[in-house]
Amino acid sequence: MPHPITPATPATTAPAATRYLYLARHGDAGHEGPALTDAGRRQAGLLGRRLAGVPWDAVHHGPLGRAAETARLVAAELDGVVPQEAEWAGDYVPYWPERTELPDAHADRILGFLGDPGPGEREAGARLLREAMARCTGSAAGAAPRHELVITHSFLIGWLVRAALDAPDWRWIGLSPCNTALTVIRYAPDRPASVLLLNDMAHLPGELKWTGFPKQYDDEFGTYAV
Repeated sequence: MPHPITPATPATTAPAATRYLYLARHGDAGHEGPALTDAGRRQAGLLGRRLAGVPWDAVHHGPLGRAAETARLVAAELDGVVPQEAEWAGDYVPYWPERTELPDAHADRILGFLGDPGPGEREAGARLLREAMARCTGSAAGAAPRHELVITHSFLIGWLVRAALDAPDWRWIGLSPCNTALTVIRYAPDRPASVLLLNDMAHLPGELKWTGFPKQYDDEFGTYAV
């Protein structure tokens, strides 16, 4: 079975083009509710306006309500784009680390945060992640650049950024995308993956930044996010 972090590799005989992968966490949904708050709907509309000039080849979203609603509001600002639901873009743990992989000082906290996987949860996450990596990473087949948007959840964004940087597997933990913040990864055929944008909120006014985090995060970072 292939390792889940292995990027997709186009056939060597086919032409390859650069893939631009745009990643956005869903809009604010309160305490991870199924529907967006008023702030979340505003965030989604503003993200859509920011992305309106991109020549989209595909827009995917996770199956949960907060991701699907975000995708609909974003797509309403795009010309002729129909978002597609994808199970691999959902909310799941992409990788369960072993204690031996983790720094001693942080192992208890990290393992406590993740908890114990339920029956089949580890295997389901690995399966979904393999599909996400196969569909989203590596250069694209064909001669023209490919632009793809995935509206998803913080765990998958953290994993894809970690993978692009070749960081240790467990290090997807600790990356905390804000609601509708934009991350862009470039997969060119002749160079390593490059993170072009990370957690960028330039499209949001100050009162809509840093939502979705615990209050202590808002208090600590809000001043610097305006």
